[in-house]
Amino acid sequence: MQYLEGRKFVVLGIFLAVAVVFAVRLFHIQVLDGSYKLAADKNTLQRIVQVPYRGLIYDRNGKLLVQNTPVYDLMVIPREVKKLDTLRFCQLLQMPVQELRDGLKAAKIYSRVKASPLVQNLSTRELAAIQDNLIDFPGFSIKPRMARSYQTQHLAHALGYVGPISPTMLEKPKYAHYLAGDFLGISGVEAYYEQELMGRRGVQYRMVNVRGIEKGAFRDGEFDTLSVAGQDLHLSIDPELQAYGEYLMQGKRGSIVAIEPKTGEILAFVSAPEFDPAMLTGKGSGNRYMELLRDTARPLFNRPLAAAYSPGSVFKLVNEAIALQEGVVTPSTGFPCNWKLVRCTHRHEYPSNLTIATKNSCNPYFYQVMFATVRRGRSPSKFKDVALGLADWRKHVTSFGLAQHLDVDLPGERMGLIPSPNFYNKRYGENRWTYKTIYSLSIGQGEIQVTPLQMANLMAIFANRGYYYPPHFVRSVGNKGPLERFKQRHYTSVDSSHFNAIVPGMVAVVDGRGGTGEHASLLDVGISVAGKTGTVQNYHGIDHATFGGFAPANDPKIAISVFIENAGFGGSSAAPMAGLMMEKYLRRKVAPWRHRWEEWLPGSADRFVKNRNRR
Repeated sequence: MQYLEGRKFVVLGIFLAVAVVFAVRLFHIQVLDGSYKLAADKNTLQRIVQVPYRGLIYDRNGKLLVQNTPVYDLMVIPREVKKLDTLRFCQLLQMPVQELRDGLKAAKIYSRVKASPLVQNLSTRELAAIQDNLIDFPGFSIKPRMARSYQTQHLAHALGYVGPISPTMLEKPKYAHYLAGDFLGISGVEAYYEQELMGRRGVQYRMVNVRGIEKGAFRDGEFDTLSVAGQDLHLSIDPELQAYGEYLMQGKRGSIVAIEPKTGEILAFVSAPEFDPAMLTGKGSGNRYMELLRDTARPLFNRPLAAAYSPGSVFKLVNEAIALQEGVVTPSTGFPCNWKLVRCTHRHEYPSNLTIATKNSCNPYFYQVMFATVRRGRSPSKFKDVALGLADWRKHVTSFGLAQHLDVDLPGERMGLIPSPNFYNKRYGENRWTYKTIYSLSIGQGEIQVTPLQMANLMAIFANRGYYYPPHFVRSVGNKGPLERFKQRHYTSVDSSHFNAIVPGMVAVVDGRGGTGEHASLLDVGISVAGKTGTVQNYHGIDHATFGGFAPANDPKIAISVFIENAGFGGSSAAPMAGLMMEKYLRRKVAPWRHRWEEWLPGSADRFVKNRNRR
C-alpha cells in the first residue's frame, strides 16, 4: 500500500509540473510575446508595403535626366472579390467590361490570395473617381508607386526603361523579393544598376475596422520598418554631344560611340534610329513598345552594343601593332602595292614605310604584313605553320578587348568574333586551309566581327598607347565613384613604343595631304586628329562606312568610332561625322564653314557612292 501511495504522489507531481509548464507558456504567448497577437489580429490589420524612392539619374554636368512621378495602380485579390457590381465598377473606371473580365482572369491565374495589378498608371481623375467607392468593392485596393519621368528626349538605349515584373520573373529565385505589380529596370542602366536604384522596401501595419476604415498604427508602429531610398546615378554622358550625335545620325542606321580615353567614361552613345525614352513609360507604353518592335528600321536594337560588323581597314592598325611586337616589320619596312595579291582601293604613292601605307590604306601592304606575322616557318607543313601563327596572332588580338565582353555597365553586350585555328578546322577541315584562305583578316574583312563599342575602345587603346579602362556609363553611384573594376587598367600584349610608331600614320590619314580621312581634319581650328577610315564590304547592298580616331593626337581627350550602314566609303561619310563630333566636344561648337557637313550628312546613302576613289 505504501508503494501505491508513493506512485500516486509521483503521478500527481507529473501532472502538476505539466500544468505549470502550460501556464508559463500561455502567459508568455498571451502577455509577453506580441507576435502571436499580431498573427491573431491579421484579419483586422492592413500590411502596407512602402515602395522606396527610386534613385535619380544625372548626366556628367549634374543635370537631371530621369526622375520619379507619383502614379497609382488598382490592385485586386480575387478571393476577396464578393458580389462585384461589374457595370458600376466599369462606369467608375470608364473601362470596357471585357477588359475587367480579362484582368480578373489573369489575376486568378497568378494567385487567388495575393494582390496583383488590375489597372496600372491611374490618373488623378481616375483615382478620385474610384477611391471613395472602394469600400463597396471588397478585394480591391489602391497601391501608390513612383513611375519614371524623363527630362531628356535622348539616350534611350543607354538609359533603358522600367517595366512591370513578369510572371516568369517572379518564378525565379533572383526576383524572390519582388511582388506582382512591382516595377524594375528592364534594360539599360535601369536594369544593370537595379539593386542600387531600387533601394529597400519598408512595411507598415495599420489597424482597420470591418469596413476597411483605418484606425491608426498597430502597436504604435512597433513592427514597422522604414524604406530606404535608392542611390542616385551620375552618368559620364555629355548631353550636348549626345544630342548632336543623334542629330547627325538622323535618317541613318548605325552608331556613334565616344569615350574619354584616360578614364574609360562613355561620352556619347548613339544608336540610330533613335526614339524618345518617354515612349516606354506611362499608360499605353505597351502599345508603343509593340509599335517600335514592329518597325522594320529596328529602333529598339542597341547597335553600339549588340551589332557586329567587320571593322574594315580600321583593323589594319591592330595588324600593324602585332607585326611590330613580333619583330617581323619595323616602322621603315616597305612592301610593294602588288595588286596580284589583293586589289588596292586606289592608286597611290609607293608604300615604302608604315606611315605611308597607313595613310593610303594599302591593301597589298597589309596582306604582306600579316603574312609575315603568321608564316614564320615554325613547321615544315604550310598548313600547320599558318595555324600556329594564327593562334599566336589571335592571342595578341584578344588583348585589345576583342572577341570578349568589355563588361560595360549595360546588359546585352555582344562579344564579336576573332577566328581561331579551330574555327577554320571546323569549316574547312584540319590541314585543309592556308594563308590564302584567311588573307582577308589582314584588311579587317572575312570572319572578323566587332561591335561599335569595341571599336571605340580600340581607339582609346591607341590614344593611351597600349592600355584601356573598361568603358562605362556611371562615373559615380551615389557619392562613391564608379565601380572598382572600372578603375583598373587593362594592357595589351603590345609594347607602348610600337603604338608611338603607329600614331604618325594615323595622323597622316587625317591631317596629311591626300590622306583617306582628310574630311575629319580639324587643323584649321588648331586640333590634330589621329584616325583610320574603313569601308566594310556588305554582300546585301551598299557597303558600310566606318571611322575610328582620337583627338588631340598628342593629348587625347576623346576617342570615337562611327559606323554608318550602307553609306559607302568611310572617308566620305563616317570621317566627316567623326570630325564634327570631336570638334563639338573639344571646342563646344563647330566652325561655321563645317556646318555644310551637318546639312549633307543626314541625306541618303546614294550620295556617298559617287566618290568611289576614296576609302
